Amino acid sequence: MNGILTVDKPKGITSFGVIAKLRRILNEKKIGHCGTLDPMATGVMTVLCGNCTRFCLLLPDTDKEYIASFSLGIETDTLDITGRVISEKKVNVKTLDVENALNNFTGEIVQVPPMYSAVSVGGERLYELARKGIEIERKPRIVNIYNTDLLAGDENSNEYKIRVACSSGTYIRSLISDLGNSLGCGAVLTSLRRTKANGFDITDCNSLETLKDAAEKGIVSEYLLPIDQALKDYPEIIVTDNQSVRFKNGGELFTERLSMTLDRGYCRVYNRTGVFLGIGEFDGSDTMKVKRVYKSDEQF
Repeated sequence: MNGILTVDKPKGITSFGVIAKLRRILNEKKIGHCGTLDPMATGVMTVLCGNCTRFCLLLPDTDKEYIASFSLGIETDTLDITGRVISEKKVNVKTLDVENALNNFTGEIVQVPPMYSAVSVGGERLYELARKGIEIERKPRIVNIYNTDLLAGDENSNEYKIRVACSSGTYIRSLISDLGNSLGCGAVLTSLRRTKANGFDITDCNSLETLKDAAEKGIVSEYLLPIDQALKDYPEIIVTDNQSVRFKNGGELFTERLSMTLDRGYCRVYNRTGVFLGIGEFDGSDTMKVKRVYKSDEQF
């Protein structure tokens, strides 16, 4: 079973837990996901099945979109509502104050990854260290917040909801925490839904129940998307029959004999009938290297 499944991750389960369920549902061992979601989060989760798992690290770092709810006046050790409360402050903030503060968090901003995150340091996840009570210095990273929209606000309960369009690698928990600090009262993330990722929208996604039902009916293949749909940010190159054979065997192709070339970067390679062959790479030399060959079940 080769292809992509776009899953609407449910609340209260880890991303690995979703993969474990799918392995049982699909009776497929080779399954991986692109982009971890916290257990409390829901939404778009891109799952690669079968031979497509080999392309996981080659998927472009696409932009993402989230719907986030938060409460003012509270801070926790995890930066979300599931954590231990470490601070409570009186809130004297109006909806307009929140809206104006959000404007200061657009464009390139610097974030420090939270301790409760999947970032690996010295071979150990930050959240594993945090659970041991260990806090270490983290390297700041630059992320891009394209826009933020205030969707709802309640000055009586101090609860708000926003939409955030951002670059890959953005921590929404950190964004909410920094927003709360800028307002002088602190803030904590109360819910999170990823609505766009890897070029897919939440409307493209299916629940685990839907996929389970499809598997029982023997029609789950109808929900599989081709791997190159997640690679469409890369330019397309069509090669001849002879070049196709050489590429599938791992052979480099001379750039002067290709229909299109790049200075550097990846490209999607297709044969003359439109069959996806894999990913090629230009590195500035006179050949296109084979980065990854796509092998369907029929080729094994």
